[in-house]
Amino acid sequence: MTRRARRDEEQENHERWLVSYADFITLLFAFFVVMYAISSVNDGKYRVLSDSLTNAFRSADSARPQARTGSPNIIAPVQIVPRRTSLAEDNARRERRERARKLVAQAMSALDAMVRQGQVQVSEGARGITIEINASMLFASGDSTLSSEAEQVLRAIAGALIQGDFPITVEGHSDNTPIATSRFASNWELSAVRAASVARLLAESGLAPGQLSAIGYGDQRPLESNATPEGRTRNRRVAILVESVAPEARSEGLALPSSAPRV
Repeated sequence: MTRRARRDEEQENHERWLVSYADFITLLFAFFVVMYAISSVNDGKYRVLSDSLTNAFRSADSARPQARTGSPNIIAPVQIVPRRTSLAEDNARRERRERARKLVAQAMSALDAMVRQGQVQVSEGARGITIEINASMLFASGDSTLSSEAEQVLRAIAGALIQGDFPITVEGHSDNTPIATSRFASNWELSAVRAASVARLLAESGLAPGQLSAIGYGDQRPLESNATPEGRTRNRRVAILVESVAPEARSEGLALPSSAPRV
């Protein structure tokens, strides 16, 4: 009796694993069904999504500024639109330029002989009116001390410009002949000290020091080639720039005469 009961128990235990195995197979089948359902793609929905993304990127590309071929810039430059000026502002600027022209013409009338000889020249550009004086009229060679004739010329110019309130920049220029003295190590120093000497005399003649500034360019801004004696003589000069054009007008691209009228 005991042996039979034990046999029945062993047989019952032996068949129980089939139930667990069947459950496992069922779960595994369900898992793969779910995975297949997830991985299945609806062709219709996929096409709609693909077309939408393609159109979106195509619109973005057409709206984006096209960079120039071979340009290293990643961001396209922003174009600055000039500010429009009113009629009153334009008239005020025009009157300012005319006033400067009259003052310079007044100064040049006292230097008529030098103007005819080409020692003094006047031109008008984007910043204002420039009075160019040959350095031979102002200084001895390699020196920065103003001659007595130079003082007369500069005082005549100051007497006219004192009637205005224009900023004035004195520029010193030289030729490319090297210079190395105890006072001047190069043409930079020579041109800068010459410009300062002229600015100081203009201030002593009545112009407000706050109107004046001096700068030396050395041989970096020649008017003519330094290959000839005439060209070197022309390049040795002092330029007095009467800034009749306000900085904001320059940035707005205000049209000015490009020619160099003689006064």
